[in-house]
Amino acid sequence: MIIALVQIPLDGPRRTREVVIAQSLESTKIFHEVKGLRRKYYLDSEAGGGGVYEFATRADAEAWFNEGWADWMEGRFGVRPVLTLFDNPVVLDNVAGEVRVDGKPVTPPWGAT
Repeated sequence: MIIALVQIPLDGPRRTREVVIAQSLESTKIFHEVKGLRRKYYLDSEAGGGGVYEFATRADAEAWFNEGWADWMEGRFGVRPVLTLFDNPVVLDNVAGEVRVDGKPVTPPWGAT
């Protein structure tokens, strides 16, 4: 699994919660069809916005974050985004009470006998 962190530095006053929600919901029209995108977490802070993307594979992530992607984002937001891709071999899911390695459940260290 690949995690992509996109940071969009925005100047000016912070967007209201309502604006963030409205813009995020509108953009789901784009992201719900991105190949290999499992989840997207929409982010907001005093420093700007962005997202955390969970992709099935690096190839899927690189296909989305292609050569023209930063130009497209700059056209949308007026600034170039900062993109970082991370390999994500281990996931702790406290909601499900499990640990996964490469997508497969493993016995968590606290559950080992």
